[in-house]
Amino acid sequence: MLALRSRWEFWVCMVALNKIGAIAVPATHMFKSKDFVYSIKKASLKMAVCIGESGVLGEFDAAHKELGNIPLAKALVAGKGLNRKGWINFDAELEAASPNFRRPTGEEATRNEDILLAYFTSGTTGYPKMVKHDQTYPLGHILTAKHWQNVEDDGLHYTVADTGWAKCAWGKIYGQWLAGSAVFVYDWDHFDLARMMEMMRRHDVTTFCAPPDIFRFMIKSNPSRHDFSRLKYLVTSGEPLNASIYEKILEITGLRLMEGFGQTETVVCIANYPWMTPKPGSMGKPAPGFDVVLVDKNDKMCEVGEEGEIVIRTDKGKPVGLFVDYHLDSDRTRNAWHDHYYHTGDTAWKDEDGYFWFVGRTDDMIKSSGYRVGPFEVESVLLLHPAVLEVAVTGVPAPNRGQTVKATVVLTEGYSPTEELKRELQDHVKKNAAPYKYPRIVEFVEALPKTISGKIRRAEIREKDKPYLVINTLECKACERCLEACPANVLTMSDELNERGYRFAVYVGDGCIGCGACYYTCPEPLAIDVHVPQKEKTEVN
Repeated sequence: MLALRSRWEFWVCMVALNKIGAIAVPATHMFKSKDFVYSIKKASLKMAVCIGESGVLGEFDAAHKELGNIPLAKALVAGKGLNRKGWINFDAELEAASPNFRRPTGEEATRNEDILLAYFTSGTTGYPKMVKHDQTYPLGHILTAKHWQNVEDDGLHYTVADTGWAKCAWGKIYGQWLAGSAVFVYDWDHFDLARMMEMMRRHDVTTFCAPPDIFRFMIKSNPSRHDFSRLKYLVTSGEPLNASIYEKILEITGLRLMEGFGQTETVVCIANYPWMTPKPGSMGKPAPGFDVVLVDKNDKMCEVGEEGEIVIRTDKGKPVGLFVDYHLDSDRTRNAWHDHYYHTGDTAWKDEDGYFWFVGRTDDMIKSSGYRVGPFEVESVLLLHPAVLEVAVTGVPAPNRGQTVKATVVLTEGYSPTEELKRELQDHVKKNAAPYKYPRIVEFVEALPKTISGKIRRAEIREKDKPYLVINTLECKACERCLEACPANVLTMSDELNERGYRFAVYVGDGCIGCGACYYTCPEPLAIDVHVPQKEKTEVN
């Protein structure tokens, strides 16, 4: 295992492990002891090389102790002056090592089908999967680097990524070196956009890859103070790219922001390439060598314009760069890869020109009143509003509707979380998307839950919302049946009439048990949603 952040030793270790045929397991320095426990057991680790900072050694030692101090070599990277009981000093050993390298030969030589490395996914749902790639994996990243990132011979490429995640392999080592480009590495404890941009300018970075969030911050942080003149090419991946971000970055930099799509299990497999005219908001087209199609729930090919799951066909062979399997998880491997299809779990639709358009994760799709709502479309519309810095759209269980659309919003600096702003955002979606897609619930938060690699954890938001029940504010003629039906006695009737001459029964207080009695008692409940806590369904006297 390599938990080395962006230390130069990471690149030395990766190349060395690849050459001798040992399996590299990159990990993030942000792992806690429970993460290390899971990883050590899952991977059956034999050795770990870790940085001697950021509390990594302490977390790893705690995990090692919890596992009964099983046989495991440990090496620390932090300079010859730092030593720790039970740890080998990597720097001192490297200095004392022989300059001669004996490449394994004969039976010990590496082969294409040998496992090269294994990545733990960032775990947007459940425990992380351990994704194994073989020795051909670096060749697949020629697609990523040369044909998508458009890196140059003797250029300098910068991908924003921790070395513990597959995005590092996408942008910090294999494809870039094979295409003749150097890689730029820059670390931070706290993200500072101005500092990062200055470092890129100072070192003449020519091609740049970052998640959409970084470009969104550029747009909303006075972009005129940044120097983009040395950059020649921009790409993005990790989260879907909103069309408005594409247009604004083009306006600011004069460069097209080219989106690419892939997973820990793949190299880039759908993208906008230098020879293409991108359609803002589109993922692009399949990569050379990847037969990417859309299928419905019965694995039937989708028509143009029809939503379906993105799958990679393997009936004519496994494309270079596609993973081998999930380590020690044959059931999960079979569920994802069967009948000559690798199922990505992502949904999209394809237009008449062959461009793919992202809809969402299959488990993120919202089913509301018979409609299917893709989170990405609603998020894209909300991001057009200047008050919205970040947003995650999810579904919340709702009576008679299945799910109700909810938007969890991080506000741009200078905006306040008010009821008026909620209504403004709802109206904004109604005007710019089909009305049934508007978020009936809007929650303002300081930050969105994310994985260590920066992906939004919509599953965590859904889990948090499970103790809640969405009921309808009851537009009524004040029959007061709901007040009588409420066992917790937490409803009251409004004094004001609305424009239709009706009153409202309004939820008040914290005593709601989420029984829904008010909703089911009302003869004419209408769809004006409120979000109320659902307590244990105990009897209230």
